[in-house]
Amino acid sequence: MRRDVRILLVGDEGVGKSTIVTSLIKESFVPHVQHIVPEVTIPPEVTPENVTTYIVDSGAGPQDRLHLESEIRKAHVICVVYAIDNPNSFDRIPTYWLPHFRQLGVNVLKPACVHALKRIFALCDANKDGILDAAELNEFQRKCFDAPLQAQELEGIKAMVQEHAQGGIRDEGLTEAGFLYLHTIFIQRGRLETTWTVLRKFGYAEDLRLTESFLLPKFEVPSDCSVELSPLGYQFFTDIFEIFDKDMDGALNSIELSELFGTSPGNPWAAQKFPDTTLSDDSGSVTLQGWLAQWSMTTLLDHKTTLAYLAYLGYPGEPRTAALQVTRPRKTDRRKGKVTRNVFLCYVCGAAGSGKTSLLRAFANKSFQPTYEPTSKMITVVNAVDIDGSEKYLVMQEFGSRYEAETLRNPKKTDIADVIVYVYDSSDTNSFSYISNLRQQYNLDHIPTLFVATKSDMDLAMQVGDFRESDVVKR
Repeated sequence: MRRDVRILLVGDEGVGKSTIVTSLIKESFVPHVQHIVPEVTIPPEVTPENVTTYIVDSGAGPQDRLHLESEIRKAHVICVVYAIDNPNSFDRIPTYWLPHFRQLGVNVLKPACVHALKRIFALCDANKDGILDAAELNEFQRKCFDAPLQAQELEGIKAMVQEHAQGGIRDEGLTEAGFLYLHTIFIQRGRLETTWTVLRKFGYAEDLRLTESFLLPKFEVPSDCSVELSPLGYQFFTDIFEIFDKDMDGALNSIELSELFGTSPGNPWAAQKFPDTTLSDDSGSVTLQGWLAQWSMTTLLDHKTTLAYLAYLGYPGEPRTAALQVTRPRKTDRRKGKVTRNVFLCYVCGAAGSGKTSLLRAFANKSFQPTYEPTSKMITVVNAVDIDGSEKYLVMQEFGSRYEAETLRNPKKTDIADVIVYVYDSSDTNSFSYISNLRQQYNLDHIPTLFVATKSDMDLAMQVGDFRESDVVKR
C-alpha cells in the first residue's frame, strides 16, 4: 500500500486553486492569498488512511509551464479546478487540460485501472461471448448501482458508443472496447465516482488491487473440523467448467484452463504438476470429475485459496462463504461411529523406493513410470471413492522420506489425517523395518492404518519387523 500521496491542483488562472489550499490550512475562507501557495505536507497521523499527503498548488501562466509539467508527471492525483462564474474555465477541461495531460503521458485511465476494468468486463460476460448483452448489462447495473437500466437509457448508451468508439458495439452488445470507452467518458466528464463505485463493488481498493477483506472474508473453522465445498460451491465450479469447455468434450484443455483463470493470478496448482494430481482424459485435459475433485482437495488442505479463487472467478452469490461448509469435529464422528464428511485425508508413508509415488499415480489413474525418481517435495493426488454407495473424495499425500518424520511428529499434522497407508517393498528385506520404526517412534495408533506391500511381481523377501500377517494387504 502507498505510504504517501501527492495531490496537484491545476486549472486556469484565477479559478481559486490557491484559495482552496489556503482555506484548507486556515480552516476558513481567506479573501486575499498569494499567487502560488508553497507545498503543504499533511502528516500521516491526521489522515484517515495513515498516509503522508502532499498538496501542491500551481500556476497556469507561461512562466509556470515547465514547473507545472514537472509536477503533473510527479502527481498521484490531479485535481482540476474551475470557477462557477467562469464557464470558459469549465469548458477548457476537456478541450485543453485533459489533452494536455495525455500529451505529457498522463492517461485518463491508468494501466492498473484498465486491467481492473477488463477483468470486471470478463466477469460480467456470463456466457463468455465477448460482449455484454442487455441481460448482462442489466445485471452489472443492478450489482453496482442497485437499479436496472431502462430500455431508453440502454439504447442511448449503445448509440453513443457506436458513434464514438470503433468496435465498441457488436451484435447489439457492448464489447470490451466499448466498456472501457464508457469509463473514459465518465472520467473525462468528472464522473469519477461512477467508475470508483464499479471498482469498489468488485473488491478494488484505492491502489486498484483487490482488498484482502474481499478475497478472504471472515470464515471461522473450529479445531478438529475441516472445510468442504457446499452444494452451492460444487454448483459454481460445475457451471464455470461447462462455460469454458468450449469444444464440449467434457474436459478442459490447457487453452481453456488459461481462459478460465484469466480473471485470476493464474492456475493455483501450476507448481503441483496439475492435472497429474487428479483425473484427466487421455490427452491430459482435466475432466469434470477431476476438476471437482481438485477443488475438493484444495478446500480441504487450504480453504483460503478456494475462497480467494471464488472471488477471482466471479462467484455470484453473497456471502461468498456460502460456497463452503464446515464439517462437524472428527472426534464427534468417531464417537458416534458415523462419518458425515465428504473429503478424507490419507498420508502415504514408507521407505525410499518402496513405490509410494507409483501408488499415488495409480490412484489418480495415471500411467506407471518405470524410471525411479526420488520424491524431493510433497506429492498430493485426489480421486473419488465409493463408500457404502455414496461418492466421497480421498486425498492422498506423500511427503518423501526427507519430510516424513517431520510430519509424523507434528500433532497438528497427524490430527487431521483420517488414515495412514504404510507402503513397503515386498522384495526388499529391510523395507518393512522402516515403517515399523516409524510406528514405534511416533504415537500413531489412534489413526486407522493400512499396510500395502508393493512389487509383488518380484521375488518375495522375508520382512524384518514386528507385525501380524492380518495387518498387511499385499498387492
